Amino acid sequence: MQLELLDRIRSENPVIFNISNYITVQDVANGLNSIGASPIMPSAIEEASEMLQISSGAAINMGSFRSDELPYIEKVGQLANDLNIPLVLDPVAVAMPYRQKVVTNLLDHIHFDFIRGNAGEIAALAGIKWQAKGIDAGDGSADLAEVAKKVAQRYNCTVVLSGPTDYISDGTHDTTVTHGTPLFQIHVGSGDMLSSLIAAFAAVSKDNYFEAARMACLIFATTGEIVANELVDEKPGSFIVALLDKLHLVTTKEIADQITMED
Repeated sequence: MQLELLDRIRSENPVIFNISNYITVQDVANGLNSIGASPIMPSAIEEASEMLQISSGAAINMGSFRSDELPYIEKVGQLANDLNIPLVLDPVAVAMPYRQKVVTNLLDHIHFDFIRGNAGEIAALAGIKWQAKGIDAGDGSADLAEVAKKVAQRYNCTVVLSGPTDYISDGTHDTTVTHGTPLFQIHVGSGDMLSSLIAAFAAVSKDNYFEAARMACLIFATTGEIVANELVDEKPGSFIVALLDKLHLVTTKEIADQITMED
């Protein structure tokens, strides 16, 4: 288990390029900053190349894109591929027909090293029937581990199907992360934050992307669990502030101790 990736992020301070959901952009920026990475959120196609050249990872979030932004999104993805920068896709609400068409087109023309989504989003990419509800995971009866594996094999990437249990697969290796707190589901920006944190862990993982995804999920979920256990009441506003504080302060020993205590 490579918990030292957390220390590596803090020592290397990788720049992470983000195409963000405007609803959660501050959560993403603060999450990256808190854990020790350096977020940038450019929006002009003219500066995409120079910004990506100083970046060590990139995340594309499809939460609030406009149709006129698609050329910029495609350009960023292609440049990230050309520069061999680890690239994360967050296919928000991809079960909706128009979004599925847009995301499928991106996946046809850009290689994403990671896809991070909830059960409904990953099931939609797998072509599996699921009752998704907008940005919510919804309900279904499929084996989530197999859903994640199918998408990983289809797109030759590492998939993180996040939720109360995180399912991680690169098509060959599979694992789960069972730590966390229900407060993640209440706070809208939690998944978006995780997607960009995966990019930060990938930036310092020396191409071991499966381990990068596993450590991002484990450290994020366990930090949230520690915070939730310390709160007097389950207050989502208090939780996100405390989560940012703890992401800045948490140590690998605290994470290891929490895992040992729970497992």
